[in-house]
Amino acid sequence: MGYAHQYATAIMHRGRIPMEPADFVPDWSDRPRKTKHYPGAETFPLPDTPYPGDATVAAGCLTGAAPVADRHFSLPLLSGMLLDSYGLTGRRLGVQANTDLGALPHYTQANWSRGTASGGGLYPVSVYWIAGPSGPLTPGVHHYSPPRHAMRRLLAGDVSGEVRAALGAHGEATDQYLVLGVKYWQNAFKYNSFSFHAVTMDVGALVQTWRMWARARGLSLAPALWFDEARLSRLLGLGDEEGLFAVVPLRWDPTPADGPRDLEALTRAAGGAAVVRADVERSRRVLEFETLRSIHRATAEHAADRPAPGALADSAPAALAGAGDAVPLPPAEFPAVSVRAALRSRRSSFGRFDATVPTTAPHLAATLAACAATRLDSDAEPVGSPPLSRLYAFVNHVEGIEPGAYAYEPDSHTLRPVVPGPPGRFLQDNYFLSNYNLEQAGAVLVPTLRTTAVLDAVGDRGYRLVNATVGAIAQTFYTAASALGLGAGVALGFDNISYIEELGLEGTGEAPLLIMLLGHERPRPADFRSELV
Repeated sequence: MGYAHQYATAIMHRGRIPMEPADFVPDWSDRPRKTKHYPGAETFPLPDTPYPGDATVAAGCLTGAAPVADRHFSLPLLSGMLLDSYGLTGRRLGVQANTDLGALPHYTQANWSRGTASGGGLYPVSVYWIAGPSGPLTPGVHHYSPPRHAMRRLLAGDVSGEVRAALGAHGEATDQYLVLGVKYWQNAFKYNSFSFHAVTMDVGALVQTWRMWARARGLSLAPALWFDEARLSRLLGLGDEEGLFAVVPLRWDPTPADGPRDLEALTRAAGGAAVVRADVERSRRVLEFETLRSIHRATAEHAADRPAPGALADSAPAALAGAGDAVPLPPAEFPAVSVRAALRSRRSSFGRFDATVPTTAPHLAATLAACAATRLDSDAEPVGSPPLSRLYAFVNHVEGIEPGAYAYEPDSHTLRPVVPGPPGRFLQDNYFLSNYNLEQAGAVLVPTLRTTAVLDAVGDRGYRLVNATVGAIAQTFYTAASALGLGAGVALGFDNISYIEELGLEGTGEAPLLIMLLGHERPRPADFRSELV
């Protein structure tokens, strides 16, 4: 049993047994930047030209039903995907119940909206573009700068063979890769030992945004979570301060001069080339947390040992037992909203829910179906793998559905009663913070995964898969709610054990990892919104 089991247990019990350091207080005056900083690096602005497919409706990409054409990425498409997912698209300032409200009017603490959600609004994921000779730029390693919507060159020269070698036999022949890393201090300055749990979800949320965005344009993306992390860390000049969580190969648009791609040539290593340009930290004092260091090392130790096909077959949730009569749901349908529009309007509701207008059953049905269809299609999940997650719904105020807790069955598109009666008191009593009134939400959705079963099946690195899957579900939830014109919020500050007890999950191994609030907001909110692009 590896260290990830111990970390997962501590996460589940932190509502009752605080994680160390229990008395930690963030030093907000010495907080780090929300992005890495490479002074002197050559910068290449990404194009802001229109890219094809902007009018594609969100329904297919949210439910996984959109057909994937044989299309390739181009520079305008890559630019659009990065901008709509992690770029700064506008400034938000609204009167709401979150604890940072008092700081938001100050420019240095401004809330810049992005298409992808992030725990605590910290956005710690770094995106590296490792480009080979088939791309539009000089081959090399580039870092994406969200504030500038630009690429910063960290290394010149073709090192795409290093990535190919680190991936092993996974994926198709290409020389264009996006590599996702997390500089832990960008999150740990606030969340300390808990930060690994949060940032692994952030990675899944970003990957899912890319997958939805790409699917709407006939493109496909599949992340690799198992690869030679130490090799890529050496290439990028990184140490334990940053983990690498995913490699996303890009099928690039071939130029007329391109011939058939030579897989052996693409795999050829770059002979020890490495980034020497270093990130400059803003914080005067950077703290280290032993728990964070330990879980990073545990999940990186066997990073290249990719699970065999079918390794996760026994990690899926078991069939529901002893459930009551099924409650049928209306068909899952979404309005004709573009993915870009849904991402641009995504936000957290923070205390603005209002039960005066109940959520409709069709809206709940569409959101449940979209979240249940979410999967990463990672290198550990071959085609035909069973879903790793299950969804529960605490229904407060939904037209035509009695209040209570339900399990969602995606195959029959029904709700199975678990606990009867209004759940509002239970929900609020087991929430730690004061920024949401959970009883006012139409419904609270809870994704569960069998974390221990996944770790037993594929080892400690499976913790990254579990949390990335949950992060992907959260991003689908936000995007679905936005497309439906509903308020949404996702939270981690709840008593996980109480949810296990309330839903009767003690014998199933299912772990509730976050809660997702859905419903209408109060009318005529006090909001300021300035669009940048």
